[in-house]
Amino acid sequence: MRKVLSAKANNDLTLELIFDDGSVRVFDTKPYLDKGIFTELRDLGYFKCFEIVFGTVQWKNEQDFAPETLYLESTKVMVDELAGV
Repeated sequence: MRKVLSAKANNDLTLELIFDDGSVRVFDTKPYLDKGIFTELRDLGYFKCFEIVFGTVQWKNEQDFAPETLYLESTKVMVDELAGV
């Protein structure tokens, strides 16, 4: 199981994630935001306030995604792409 080491919340409701295998991936939360507890994540201020807990991203009302979901449903990016090079 992969673990999230660090994360950044973007204005477009995606998460830029660095995993324990060194990969950098982007996870789009938008497909989940109409479902149950995840609707709160539509608030950008709330979305940007999270912690890394047990290898995943977790918000204060305990919304989280399984690390496997974050890894498997995200897109791998090259570090150069993130820098806009």
